Amino acid sequence: MTHTASLPTRVRGFYAAAGHRAAPLEAVTLLLLRLAAARVFWLSGLGKVETFDLGPLRLPTPELQNSTKFLFRSEFFPDLPRAAAEGMAVLAAAGELILPVLLVLGLFARIGALGLLIMTLVIQIFVFPGEWWSVHVWWAVILAHLAVRGPGVISLDRRFGLEKSSKS
Repeated sequence: MTHTASLPTRVRGFYAAAGHRAAPLEAVTLLLLRLAAARVFWLSGLGKVETFDLGPLRLPTPELQNSTKFLFRSEFFPDLPRAAAEGMAVLAAAGELILPVLLVLGLFARIGALGLLIMTLVIQIFVFPGEWWSVHVWWAVILAHLAVRGPGVISLDRRFGLEKSSKS
């Protein structure tokens, strides 16, 4: 007498096989998540500082744009003393230019993701409180996932042994 598997058993088997086949894509998806999050913050950081062009490449200078200083003093943190508001602008620009590089390289990527997640929450609470569901939730979910899961196989963290293989 042959016994055929029940429908729920066959569905579970199919689902498990599909998950097993998709597992190799994790490295690529984690890399794409890192690149997507890094791009948003990198471009914002470039918008806060003076830049110089090298053809298709724009590189930041250490000088904040006057418009950045004005926004932080007048719009974002008008109740803070001028020096404190401009200090916040410097910190924001530095974070937006340094932490994305960590994500792209996958070097200390959990720290980079956590730093950008904190920046996202500060932006949400103090700067653009109405943007949670339209923008910030997406950044927060990506960055929280990277902070928890790590950068994946395609990263300097893995290359240098800062992240262990999930098989070990």
